[in-house]
Amino acid sequence: MSRQRSIEKILASEYVSIGELVRITGSRYSTLKFYTEEGMLPFEQEDENMTRRFHREKAIVRINEIKDLKKQGLRIPEIKERLHQREGSSGSKSG
Repeated sequence: MSRQRSIEKILASEYVSIGELVRITGSRYSTLKFYTEEGMLPFEQEDENMTRRFHREKAIVRINEIKDLKKQGLRIPEIKERLHQREGSSGSKSG
């Protein structure tokens, strides 16, 4: 079992694990896993050990966007559509 990184190291890292995102965003693990599986929270996957890693800054922004949309009363399908529209209008592609 690996040792947890300090908050300082996590906040200085470009990429973080889902567990580290839980620590820095206050979100539940199951919630972030759901967002990931629904394609709402983009990640990269290392080939060697199949570990998912998240770009820290982009993931935090995305999690906050989802939280804000939920506060506005949107449901998950509506949030997914809104996020998809934002990605399309920004012209950015991952990878």
